[in-house]
Amino acid sequence: MEKKAPLLTPVLIAGCMIILVGFSIRASYGVFQIPIANEFGWPRAEFSLAIAIQNLAWGFGSPFFGAISERMGDRKAIILGAILYALGLILSAGATTPLEHQIYEIMVGFGIAGTGFGVILAVIGRASSDENRQMSLAIATAAGSAGQIIGPPVAIALLSQMTWQSVFLVFAVSILAILLLLPLMRAPEATSKKDLEESMGDILKLAFKDPSFTMIFVGFFACGYQLAFITAHFPALITEMSAPIDSSGWCGDLGIKNTAALGGFSISVIGFANIIGTLMAGWAGKRYGKKWLLSGIYAGRSVAAAWFILTPITANSVLIFSFAMGFLWLATIPLTSGLVAHIYGLKYMATLYGIVFFSHQLGSFVGVWLGGILYDDYGTYTFVWWVGIAVGIFSSLIHLPINEKKRVNEVTTAAS
Repeated sequence: MEKKAPLLTPVLIAGCMIILVGFSIRASYGVFQIPIANEFGWPRAEFSLAIAIQNLAWGFGSPFFGAISERMGDRKAIILGAILYALGLILSAGATTPLEHQIYEIMVGFGIAGTGFGVILAVIGRASSDENRQMSLAIATAAGSAGQIIGPPVAIALLSQMTWQSVFLVFAVSILAILLLLPLMRAPEATSKKDLEESMGDILKLAFKDPSFTMIFVGFFACGYQLAFITAHFPALITEMSAPIDSSGWCGDLGIKNTAALGGFSISVIGFANIIGTLMAGWAGKRYGKKWLLSGIYAGRSVAAAWFILTPITANSVLIFSFAMGFLWLATIPLTSGLVAHIYGLKYMATLYGIVFFSHQLGSFVGVWLGGILYDDYGTYTFVWWVGIAVGIFSSLIHLPINEKKRVNEVTTAAS
């Protein structure tokens, strides 16, 4: 009887740790808004723009680092990413103007690209067996979700003991420490002879001419838009629009005394539910068509968002919505990356997923920026909330015509 390949491998464990550390640091950036603004007397918009630029640089850097990992090796891409990440943090610690912070966040964004999903998921995908690949991608994505939960409390604890500049330096050392895990990151260059026969030029031509790749690219924009908008603006929306807190209910039991605290709690609930949803997506992605699951996730987000804005906003509705949205939060990551790997093969997964992920980060930038602009124009988040619902419905529909047939054989035929 043939022995089953193990799900937990050194590559998966090391990859999860790298993503966990990198995403813990990234997720904590909002914690530094007030200390930095108070020290320099800057408007909140200045550091918010730096974070938005970081997201955009992450998107631009993803296909760049994907190509590096495939042409020069995964380890070199991760090393370069960690160095840029650490250098951006070190320089940010000495920044005294908004422009400096915004420039250095470009380096941090590229560093996240080199140590984040694009490169790491491709390594894990190649190292996993066919039966374990979808769940391995889900577990690695869940590690990023865990970073969303761990990062902010750690940053707050450090800020109680030292200056924000010192915390940035601690984070720089932490991201460099992940390089100690590189000996465990050993994955095959390709999984089949057919993969080896393909050139990057051939696979890129095939992908760019393929309507399905365009649909995946456009559809992922909605994911970035919705996630970034909620992360940046949902706590403020709750603070302004939620009914007063009933201290005799569950909020009082948890020490939530006002709507501002409820807003912060909602992000933690999203992060917790995110882990469950991501693992469930990995399980389902192995058994059902990925395009149908993705379409359902985007539709589910829009339904949940419509229900939330059409009902009275209370602590209970915030809790229900946060869990529902969290369950669907990063469930798109293992499914989208798995869909790209399934259709176009594993050898150039990092580059192709990096290109698709750029759309995600472009959506993130637009979500954060448009949320602020439309709020200033209308004095409420209601209109931009409905824009997010419409974007989700569009993404749900555009996934339906995707053809999940493998295209790897077409590359070889076209090249011959």
